[in-house]
Order: sequence, then structure tokens, then C-alpha cells
Amino acid sequence: MSGSAPLRDHGGDLAAAAARHGGAAEDWLDLSTGINRRPWPMPAPPAPVFRALPGAELFEAAETAARAAWSVHAGAAILPMAGAQAAIQLVPRLAPPGRAAILSPTYNEHAAAFAAEGWLVETPTDPAALSGFDAAVVVNPNNPDGRAHAPEALEALAERVSLLVVDESFADPLPDLSLVHRPGRPGLVVLRSFGKFHGLAGLRLGFALGMPETIARLREMAGPWAVSGPALWVGARALEDRAWAAAMRGQLARDAARMDRLAEAAGWRLAGGTPLFRTYRTPDAEATREALARARIWTRAFPYSPTWLRLGLPGPEPEWARLEAALERL
Repeated sequence: MSGSAPLRDHGGDLAAAAARHGGAAEDWLDLSTGINRRPWPMPAPPAPVFRALPGAELFEAAETAARAAWSVHAGAAILPMAGAQAAIQLVPRLAPPGRAAILSPTYNEHAAAFAAEGWLVETPTDPAALSGFDAAVVVNPNNPDGRAHAPEALEALAERVSLLVVDESFADPLPDLSLVHRPGRPGLVVLRSFGKFHGLAGLRLGFALGMPETIARLREMAGPWAVSGPALWVGARALEDRAWAAAMRGQLARDAARMDRLAEAAGWRLAGGTPLFRTYRTPDAEATREALARARIWTRAFPYSPTWLRLGLPGPEPEWARLEAALERL
């Protein structure tokens, strides 16, 4: 990264937290991301998956599992990628640079990716302001405020921009929000994360979905072996585990409600969120973040809001007890 490039904070930076507040990474409870802390119980991939380049059968298995797990429309094509982030960096190349609108505030890599490809980036906060741009990006549900958009509204928006990117990285617990069940449109690309809902972000697996010709272009840009064999192997099996996914949606809904009760008792107000993270209005977000950091609990504050604090959900019961004790000491 050049010296003039902006710092793009994503949470999860435990080394920085430890350098500032002490302790080793394993001493910390990392609630600074929206990654599920109740991960899918991953079996060990067989040794040959590590030794050979991933073949077509591994890619096809992951694509088939994703199509079935998300009830993807038969007309859509699917491309496994090294996380949704890999797709975020490629989609600006699908059209000549022009004017791009990123519905904001949101995940900051979208604006960075379009700007890096020479697009003039604007960051409106009103969905109605997206019409007429050469490209638009909507995160649904949004990170960090959980703002949600009806699929019908996004389909209508796709008719009013040349390229529409809908990032559904947090949509697994809220399947009714997804566009993947519906017929695609030229210029519409839907991004899905695997690692957030399944709690296995380190595997680096995500998917891009869209019209076959659009996905074919992304596939060419991504190149061969764009995803590791172990990630494809694990992803296919996890996506096939519908019972786990159904149970986890219920668990996350209960956990989100539990987190809201703790936050209310601490005097915070809900600003928004999803079943994978909650964002609260606090008296002073940075001071609250620092106070929790002294208890080795890492959270996320935002430079554009002095009050918003985002927390992922704790997983095992000892993590909940640790957070509750820290909140009581605030």
C-alpha cells in the first residue's frame, strides 16, 4: 500500500489491539468482525486435496452445493472465489470506468476497488440517489447498520444503472432478502460470503452470481485455481449441511436478541445490525471501545460516527459471561 493510500480498517486486527493494550492474541475476545463465533464443525480435508491443484470436480461440487443451499435460480451462473473480497476487486473491471455510487456508510472496500480502477466514486446515503449512475453498489443487509432493501427494489434499481453489485455477505441468516432466487439481469452481480455465516473466514471462500456471460468474464479474470482445494472441499460439505444452517439461523436470532438485552442494560441504543453483528449508539464509541479493550474485548468503532459501536456475537457461554462482566464494569 502506498503512503498516500487511505487506511482501511476492517476489524479483526488483534495484533494492533495487543500492541496497544497488551496481552497475546489468544487472550482476546474478538467481537470486531461479523464472523460467526459458533463455526460449522469442519472435518479435516483428505490429504490429496492439499497435494494436487484443485480440479474441475471440486469447483463443480462447491457450485452445486451453493446452488442448492441458497435455492439459486436455474438461469444464474455461479463462480467460487477466494472470498467475496476477491470478487469485490474484480467487478469494477466489468465495465469501462465511469461514475460509481456506493450506498453509504458501508463496507469500505467497495469504494476502494472502484477508485483503484479509475472510477469516479460517490457515496450517497439515499437509495433513490443511485439511479442513473454507470455502476452502483448496495450491501444487503448493510454493514454496519443492518439496513435492508427489498429484492423488488433492487431489481428495479438494476434497470436504472449499467452495473449493479449487490453484496449479500451477511444474507445467510436472512434468506428472504436475497436476489439469488430470482431471474438475473444483465449487469447485475450478486456476491455471497461463505466464511461469515459458517464461521470459517480463514478458508477464503465466496461466490459471485449473475448472468452466464457476466460470470464467464469474471471467471476469465479470476484465472485458474482461484480458490484452494481445501476451501472448495470444506465449502461443499458445509453448504450441504442444511440441518446445521437451519439450527444456526435460530441460534443467531436468539443470540442477537440476547446481545440487545445486554446492550440496553448498559444504556446503549440499537442503531441496527444483522443476526451476525449488532451496532449500538453509545455515549462515546471510542471511549467505550477502549474500556472494553482493557478487558481484552475488541470491538469496532467508525470514523464517521462518534457514537456507533459494532459488536459481533459471542459464541460459547464463557464468552457471553466475559462480555456481560465487562459491560457491568463500564
